[in-house]
Amino acid sequence: MGSSKYFGLQGNALSRLQTALIVAPSFILFGYNQAGIGGLITEDDWVKTFPQIDTVHATAAERSGRSTLQGFVVAVFVVGALFGSLSCSYTGDRFGRRNVIFVAGICTLIGEILEASAFGLPQFIVGRVIVGLGVGQLSSLVPVWQSETSGAKNRGRHVVLDGLFICLGYVLESWIDLGFFEFGSGPRTWRPPVAIACVFSLVLVAAVYAFPESPRWLLMMGKNVQARENLAVLRGLPQDSHEVMAEIEGIELSLEITADGGAKLSHLLKMGEDKLAYRFGLCILLQFYQQMSGSNLISVYAPILFQENLGLSSEVSRVLSGGALTWKFLSSFLAFAAIDRFGRRAVFMVSGAGMSCCMIALAVATSFPTTNRSSQIAAGCFIYLYNTFVPIGFLGANFLYCTEVAPLRLRMSMSSISTANHWAWNFLVAMVTPVAIYDIGWRYYIVFAAVAACVPVSVYFLFPETMGRNLEEIDLMFKQSPSAWATVKFEKSRRKGMPQDFEDKEDGGAVGPEHEEG
Repeated sequence: MGSSKYFGLQGNALSRLQTALIVAPSFILFGYNQAGIGGLITEDDWVKTFPQIDTVHATAAERSGRSTLQGFVVAVFVVGALFGSLSCSYTGDRFGRRNVIFVAGICTLIGEILEASAFGLPQFIVGRVIVGLGVGQLSSLVPVWQSETSGAKNRGRHVVLDGLFICLGYVLESWIDLGFFEFGSGPRTWRPPVAIACVFSLVLVAAVYAFPESPRWLLMMGKNVQARENLAVLRGLPQDSHEVMAEIEGIELSLEITADGGAKLSHLLKMGEDKLAYRFGLCILLQFYQQMSGSNLISVYAPILFQENLGLSSEVSRVLSGGALTWKFLSSFLAFAAIDRFGRRAVFMVSGAGMSCCMIALAVATSFPTTNRSSQIAAGCFIYLYNTFVPIGFLGANFLYCTEVAPLRLRMSMSSISTANHWAWNFLVAMVTPVAIYDIGWRYYIVFAAVAACVPVSVYFLFPETMGRNLEEIDLMFKQSPSAWATVKFEKSRRKGMPQDFEDKEDGGAVGPEHEEG
């Protein structure tokens, strides 16, 4: 059985192609552009072109001001991403998932061209903001589209791939930067690495309309026939199959339930029967942890940490940075293997505990003078070890969880605002890091260690497991739990099934269905 549309593919084959042509370029753009200038800001032609942010040849009196401006140039990308993410709370539901992803791809392409052709700091900053605007939209919308088109069984693996591709973007940028650095001098040391990102933008823009729109969004817009057709193609089943009809019925039930309350954006701050404030708080807290546990610090500023914090040469710093990010990419496969086997809670707790321990060790190792060879080696090892723990729980799983706990009518709003929160803390880290490295040194790592230590505790008590559950069933689970504090315990006692399996028992309390979803 085949389809004349969507390359004649359906089911798992179509899902894999969607991953290759939409998810991969979207999140490679995320990682590549976020890390895009972290390794360039010490290169000779870069500082000659943008002397206002040259900290390499700055005097002691100039360094503080230039460090602040340097942090701003790195962080202005995040400002664009924050507004891009926030815009999806309206555009994602108003215009559909595919249309906004197409616009986001165009934004990244325009911004990358402006960056690569810049001969002054103002043009570069404008390009950086526009790239950020596109990446912010992609980071908010693509995980929602993935969750809404994936089945419950492998949804975790599909969305955790986001983190793997973010890492791949970091890795590509790091080694491409090193390769062009070997040219020695001239614009070719930094302009081509910036321009290469255009390839991924072009792939994304060319491919997005070759894949089906979210059936959940289509149902929300009242396009029932197209929704059923798309869902059948995505599942690789006939439109009149029991599985497709049951899932459509579950989505429609979820829409009816949320429609009763109006599903307004202001409801995110109210508890109510749906416990929206609690669910929104989980998303905000998770994205806060992702940034303030130090992930972005190590990924974006790795060359600076090796060169200026550990006193290594420019070339050695780039090699070690590329190695650290390559190791982070390889470690991402741990999350891919664990997310649908051990669950969301387990990967969050292991990741948080590991990051905290590594940050403590990094603070101790960097407290010694840079002339201490043993402490340099130890610090480098703990940066690598830290990059083992980050992707396990906080480089994809955080985006996944936020889309899972949100009700359909507010999924786009909740995802976009929580992702904007991610970018807001990202901005803080990007702005503060250059100054903090110079001013407080090793003490800076203690902040991240303390935040990461809170992850296992809060996840254990507050975050219910969502693995293996249909999105509409997760929505009903929150609604039927006795209270926010009791939701974790309630989830453990609840069987898996479709929302309609629980519907007639809603008034008398949640009782599991007679069968369990495979």
